Amino acid sequence: MTVRACILSVSGPELLPDEAALLAEVQPWAVILMGRSCATRDQVRRLVDDIWAALERPCLIFIDQEGGRVARLKAPEWPLFPRGADYGALYAEDAEKGTEACWLGHRLIAHELATLGIHADCAPVLDLPVPGAHDVIGDRALGSDTDAISAVGRAAIDGLKAGGVASVIKHIPGHGRSQADSHLELPKVSAGDNELASDFAPFESLSDAPMAMTAHIAYESLDPGVPATLSDIVIEQTIRNRIGFDGLLMSDDLGMKALGGSLAERTQRALSAGCDVVLHCSGFLSDPSEILTEMREVGEAAHLLTGRALERAQHAEAEATHTEDFDVSAGWERLRALMPATEALA
Repeated sequence: MTVRACILSVSGPELLPDEAALLAEVQPWAVILMGRSCATRDQVRRLVDDIWAALERPCLIFIDQEGGRVARLKAPEWPLFPRGADYGALYAEDAEKGTEACWLGHRLIAHELATLGIHADCAPVLDLPVPGAHDVIGDRALGSDTDAISAVGRAAIDGLKAGGVASVIKHIPGHGRSQADSHLELPKVSAGDNELASDFAPFESLSDAPMAMTAHIAYESLDPGVPATLSDIVIEQTIRNRIGFDGLLMSDDLGMKALGGSLAERTQRALSAGCDVVLHCSGFLSDPSEILTEMREVGEAAHLLTGRALERAQHAEAEATHTEDFDVSAGWERLRALMPATEALA
């Protein structure tokens, strides 16, 4: 079956008839669940089954479950997990314990996701935080230097993979220097090559990750005024060649206000620039009919997933097919022992 180069969302905890019809018609490559769609374990499992039934295939289901403040699965129904900064702080004290804790945390996240039929997590965050920058990244970052982020990020990727969940590193080529929130406006980074080299370094170290999410940021020394998501220069010269990332490249949410033009125009520009697939969440909306309208616009504007992009998508799917044996209770016990001062463990 042919699929389109997009990841779409749904409006709530149940798949509405019109949404099922749209999924069947458009055939997006994958679907992402937002917080509005996650109430209970049984409900999410039913929703995933209904999505698969509408598509007549078990597509990848994505979610943002970093831990800390970015978590679509919330307490008390699901456990709370440490922030990226918590792992980074432990790594700074003891590198071995920091990487072990991050592996365990993400292996436990993978356990929660896989039992729901969710096999792709938009994590880890590899952005290097810069003092004075906007706090949109902030405590989501895995450390304060490139070596820490690279090491802890590797543990996160490996922990997710061991639990049958494919990772999405973000936000390539680096969001930590941004002075604005790309959800609300287009950040412009004026840093030169030496500074950007530090931002790129964690992505270079983990360039073998199965998937990456672009940054809606204009890097003025690379392609002035053009967000990376829509820049063939940034994608080809920096992400693909300099950083060396050859996995599936997905856009950040097309609904964010950093991008201009209609959703159809954003879709076509991102794919033309070199994104393999586009992501749309309708995160600013709550009305199901408005969300459906946006999903249709993006889905119909996306071309079929073919060629090298399809091969990358298939590789990402393969990352989510094997689960290693794991004692969940022992994993939680060890994580709590490693991070006893972390309140975000439940």
